[in-house]
Parts: sequence; C-alpha cells; structure tokens
Amino acid sequence: MKKKYDHVMSMIRGSQLCGQAMIAYLQQKGFPEVALHFVKDERTRFNLALESGNIQIAVASAKEIDEKDHWYRLGVEALRQGNAGIVEYAYQRTKNFERLSFLYLITGSTEKLSKMLKIAEVKNDVMGQFHNALYLGDVRERVKILENAGHLPLAYITASVHGLKDVSERLAAELGENIPTLPEGKVPSLLMPPAPVLCGGDWPLLRVMRGIFEGGLDNIGRGAPDEDEEAVDADWGEELDMVDVDGIQNGDIGAVLEDGEVPEENEEEGGWDLEDLELPPEADTPRASVNARSSVFVAPTPGMPVSQIWTQRSSLAAEHAAAGNFDTAMRLLSRQLGIRNFTPLRPMFLDLHTGSHTYLRAFSSAPVLSLAVERGWSESASPNVRGPPALVFNFSQLEEKLKAGYKATTAGKFTEALRLFLTIIHTIPLIVVESRREVDEVKELIIIVKEYVLGLQMELKRREIKDNPVRQQELAAYFTHCNLQIPHLRLALLNAMTVCYKAKNLSTAANFARRLLETNPTIENQAKTARQVLQAAEKNMKDVSQLNYDFRNPFVDGQPCTVCDLAVVGADASGLLCSPSQIR
Repeated sequence: MKKKYDHVMSMIRGSQLCGQAMIAYLQQKGFPEVALHFVKDERTRFNLALESGNIQIAVASAKEIDEKDHWYRLGVEALRQGNAGIVEYAYQRTKNFERLSFLYLITGSTEKLSKMLKIAEVKNDVMGQFHNALYLGDVRERVKILENAGHLPLAYITASVHGLKDVSERLAAELGENIPTLPEGKVPSLLMPPAPVLCGGDWPLLRVMRGIFEGGLDNIGRGAPDEDEEAVDADWGEELDMVDVDGIQNGDIGAVLEDGEVPEENEEEGGWDLEDLELPPEADTPRASVNARSSVFVAPTPGMPVSQIWTQRSSLAAEHAAAGNFDTAMRLLSRQLGIRNFTPLRPMFLDLHTGSHTYLRAFSSAPVLSLAVERGWSESASPNVRGPPALVFNFSQLEEKLKAGYKATTAGKFTEALRLFLTIIHTIPLIVVESRREVDEVKELIIIVKEYVLGLQMELKRREIKDNPVRQQELAAYFTHCNLQIPHLRLALLNAMTVCYKAKNLSTAANFARRLLETNPTIENQAKTARQVLQAAEKNMKDVSQLNYDFRNPFVDGQPCTVCDLAVVGADASGLLCSPSQIR
C-alpha cells in the first residue's frame, strides 16, 4: 500500500509466503493481480484473474479446469472487455448455440450465421433454424421452416407480405378454402434485420506500460530463469497459455462445435538463430529503479473549457452570454449600462449561447457532443489559440430590422413596427463592433429607435382610448414632436390635424396644417388637405376643448426613457467599453 514494490518482489522471490490468508489479504486490499503470483490452484487463479481483468490468465485457467460454469463466466468477462474472439471461443466450448448466434448477429458476421443455420438444421433444432433465418433476413428459409413444421397459414402470410408471389400462390393452392385473410389498407412492417455496415471485432485496447508485477513475477516458482539471466538462442515468439483469437474468429465453426477443440497450426521449430557479436566491453551503468515503472495509466490532464477561456479574456457581455455565463453577463450590463430589468434580454441570451455552439450526435446511445464555434475561424488558425465566440447578432442585422420597422410604420402596422424597434433596442447591448465609425453608428441608431418606440407607444395608446377625445388629441400632438423621418413626420402631422379638426379644435388643427405644409409634402393630397384645414380655421380660429399641449413650449430631450423595458433610472453605469481590439 506504500507502493514499495521492490520490497514486495524481494519478499515473493526470497520466501515461501503462501496460503489462503495471504491471498485473502491481498484480495481485500485491492491487489488481486499480486495475489495471482502466490496461487497455484487453477480455480483460485481463475477467480483472481477475472477480478483483476487479466483475460489471458483466465483463459489459460479455464482450459485447465474445462468446466461449463467457468467457460460461461469467462465469456461474461470477455464480453465486458469487448474481446469478441474470447467470447466466441467460450460459447463454442460450451456449445451455447443461441448466444453464439446472437453474438454473430451483433458483430455482423453473416457468414458464420449461415453456418449456424446449417448446424441447427443438422441438429434438427427447428427454433434454432428459425432464429438464425430471422437474424439473416432469409425470408425463403423462414417460409420453408414454417411449411416443414406444418404451419401453412403462417408460411403463407410470411410469403405474401414479403412479396414471394410464387411461394404464396403454391401455398394458397394447398390451403384451399382455409387461406387466412390479410388486413386491407395497411402497409405491413417487414421483419428484416438491419444490414451490417461493418463487421465488428475486438474493441481497441489502450496501450499502457507493463506493470511491475507483470512479466517479472509471472513465472516465479515455476522453474523460470533468474531475472539477471539472458536467453540468447531462444525463440522470441511469446507464448501465451491461451487460444489464438484470430484463429478462432476465422476458423471453421463446424469443426469446433463437433470436435470440441480448435485445430492448431503446425508450430515452427527453432528461433531467430541470433549469432553472438564481439562487442567492446560496456561500462557498468546503474539499473533503473523498479519504482520508475508504474502499472497505473495516468490520463492526460484535461484542458480548460473553451467557455472559460472566452469569459477570462473578455469584458463584453455578449461573449459571456455566448459562453453560457449569464450571471456575469448581467453584472457587466448592470455596471456598464445600468440595466436592471433583464427579462426582455432572456431570449437574446439563449440565442447567443445556442448560436455559438454546434452539436454532433455520433450514436443514439452516446451523449451529444457540444463544439464551440469561434468568430473568424480559418484552417490556418493555430490549434492552441482560441478565438472569441461567434455571435448571432451584428450591426448589419439591426440595419435590416430598422428598414423593416420603417416599412411597417409607413404601412400603419404600428404593433409590428414597435416589436421591431424594441428588438433593436434589446439587441444593441449584445453586439460587438470593430471600429470607431461603427460605435458612432450604433449611438445614432439608439437615438433613432428610441424616438420611434416612444412615438409608436403613444399612438397605440391613443387608439386604445375610445371615450376620451381630449387625451386622444394630446397623444396625437405629442407624437408629432418625436424625431421621425420626414415621410413619417408628415403622416403624424396629418393624423394629429385630422383628429383635432374632427374634435372642433380648429386653432390647434391649423398649427399642424402649417407644420405639414412647411415639410413640402410630395403627395398632393396631403398638401391639399392641409390648405383646406387652414382656410376653414381662418374663419373661426378657436378650440372647443382645452388641451394639455402648447406647441410653443419646448420639448426638452434627454429625459430618462422607460418605454423600452430597460429600466436605467437611478442606476450608476460606467458606459460603453472600448478596448484596443474591440469597441463595444
């Protein structure tokens, strides 16, 4: 337990430590592979070999014991380790035909399945024949088996649904009036196994260093030469006390099953016949310490997750959201922009995180692999240098949404227009720009969108108020003081003029008419209507109702805006961040 393995080796070589107490102690402390070197009884060695996962010693012991239960346990352990050759050999020794057929099915060995079908036919095993025919997808053989067993209706149905017209017609003639009826209008689901893409073999093994107790102690007490002795003229083909797995996989199944043994190849005599070389004397060098060798495989240290690299290198909220660190993204936005209500930003956060990763499914039973997507990646990029995350939002997308918002406003689709402008407002804190010019464009975009959001919300509120004409006129009047594009300003002035004129507030309507004519409207109908309103107002320049509105009072800009659901009132903010490589 203190890992003094050199002392353990000396104890094993120099003493006669043996007995069930020593074996039980080593097994209890988690060293079954060490206990193997104290054991001579094959049954005990078999149990210790299975416990330590040493499949080679387990095969050798199973051959010496040669009992069905031990072969079965060997097959279970070999199947757990993915050693299909040993599993096949264990099933062959016990003549476990059902498991052997299923093993060939899952490994895609169709040729051996065909041999199993023939063996079942020779043994007159009807169910074994049918199972192997089912595994092979051999419909004619299944029909033949059902027919020979006297199940003519089942044989007829099987032939009919699988399209074997010649066989089904012959069986129908034999059945006469007892032909079973098939359901109409339903497409049958054929019992056909999937075709194997690859023929599976043994699972690949991880190459690890040989442990201190492997090789050095395997032959202790069995007449093996001392560790310092060298075998010069020996046969270097390493002999394992087990079967040749390749020979089993490719051997003749019939011979194995009938004779019970695998035919062995002729062993070649002699060795490498290496001749002695007259070399100069070699200086004595100290032997490597036994402790330098380790039987424990140490896996490589996992690297830092890409999402952690993204957050460590960036102070941009969008990149933190792309990495999945929503908490730090919200703290950054709160400190930089004073944002307190993050509910409108939730779908943006989710889109950023999902859009910066791609997902790959290898097998249905394997977990989905998540791969980070970097911005500006190319094949020439260094594999050890991670770039910033790819973001799903950019400034060009906002420009397209701005155009769509303008179009919806012109068409009078105020709800759709407000949704588009709010989306722009909510997305602006989560975009990354690369130049000072883009920073100025983003600031200008904020001013434009804020005016439209405010004006559209007032117009939608005005349309909801049906029983308060005074408030309707006030909201329509306020809408004309938003900083809108000229075509939209003309429409707002025309709307306010119409609402006030219908409410008999001619003086206020005349003011909106004059402002509309000052914009030089290109649509003749707008100019004509404005002049008609002015002519009517000059005859009676009075207002029927008093409004909380005076066009002479200035409308001061710069007040806190809470209409876009980003409450910044009362919060300290550091403002936009500018870095040498990226400008927020």
